[in-house]
Amino acid sequence: MAAAAAGVSATTGDKKWERVIMVTGGAGFIASHVVILLVKKYPTYKIINYDKLDYCSSLKNLECVEDYPNYEFVHGDILAADLVNFVIRKENVDTIMHFAAQTHVDNSFGNSLTFTRNNVLGTHSLLEAAKANRARVSRFIHVSTDEVYGEGSSGEPSHEGTEMDPTNPYSASKAGAEHLVTAYRRSFDLPIIITRGNNVYGPHQFPEKIVPKFIAQISRGRKLTLHGTGTNTRNYLFVEDVARAFDVILHKGEIGGVYNIGGDNERSNLEVAKTLLAAMGVIPDPDVDADATAKHITFVSDRPFNDLRYPLDCKRLAALGWTEEVSFTDGIARTIEWYKTNSGNWGDIESAIVAHPRRGNLTTEVTEGKAPSKAITDDETAVEPASTPTAAAAAAKTT
Repeated sequence: MAAAAAGVSATTGDKKWERVIMVTGGAGFIASHVVILLVKKYPTYKIINYDKLDYCSSLKNLECVEDYPNYEFVHGDILAADLVNFVIRKENVDTIMHFAAQTHVDNSFGNSLTFTRNNVLGTHSLLEAAKANRARVSRFIHVSTDEVYGEGSSGEPSHEGTEMDPTNPYSASKAGAEHLVTAYRRSFDLPIIITRGNNVYGPHQFPEKIVPKFIAQISRGRKLTLHGTGTNTRNYLFVEDVARAFDVILHKGEIGGVYNIGGDNERSNLEVAKTLLAAMGVIPDPDVDADATAKHITFVSDRPFNDLRYPLDCKRLAALGWTEEVSFTDGIARTIEWYKTNSGNWGDIESAIVAHPRRGNLTTEVTEGKAPSKAITDDETAVEPASTPTAAAAAAKTT
């Protein structure tokens, strides 16, 4: 990983960066693409990837930029307040893009406390750091989700002013974090922007989510595990389109604004399964050969609650000049190709590609009715305690 080289720090040496952006969770899925885009597109910006490297993160996602002079990785937890403040002050961070979060709904049914720690308390800790460094920080982009709106059963797209109505522990934790973000905007005049995005797919996504999970199941010759009837729909966006949306919001978004990020690729889970079976050459036309399709799909019990759909009104983002560019067909093809050679980026993924993963469950990680060979306990997946390192320890952690 690239470290801050002599002479290129925002606070030491001769070079002054035009902007210094700290991206939390930068080794994860969407954020890694945002980091790559910013590092390559803006050589006068310094991009700091701040990540604790949880199970769904991988520094392999950033290998293409690890030697760039304007990229730096810091291994840290957003709950480590001393470290966060140290990095902001040492690097003179002026922009925070907050992606770090637990995001898989299935996992939130197993141990919702982990989601509260990461998503609510973690965001609160970061807001405190931004408040303490208000003279430096001129923009704080908080990444939320379309799920805070709840189930879109009315058929009307949710706009940025739609009342939040979360229906699962994950979306509730993101809604709670949003309330804190909004409160800090009003109470302390923090320069906040909030985003709420549709489902995203593409390279770098940990295989607990539907698209990479189905790719992994097909690659292993297994049946695709569809929740319930498979009729629940989601709107899918290719991750590089989403990274471009964040580029636009970073530069053109209005302080205090909320922006939906959505596209025009609404598909049922069953349609996604059929698309992948065809794209990976298992069944040429799943709609025509229904018998063959049935042999490759198994319907499993649904989640305790599974929102029907999340339609979004994205006119506000479109007004900034963003448009979706990658079609669902092209995006799926590119995603499949990437996983052919990079499926090992996270090590053993067996427990992630079962029907109902429950990583972070209080006693064991639930697989197909059996405990894994090594139980994953709450202590192993919980956020690090809020006790914080000294500045000296913080400096030692910067790599």
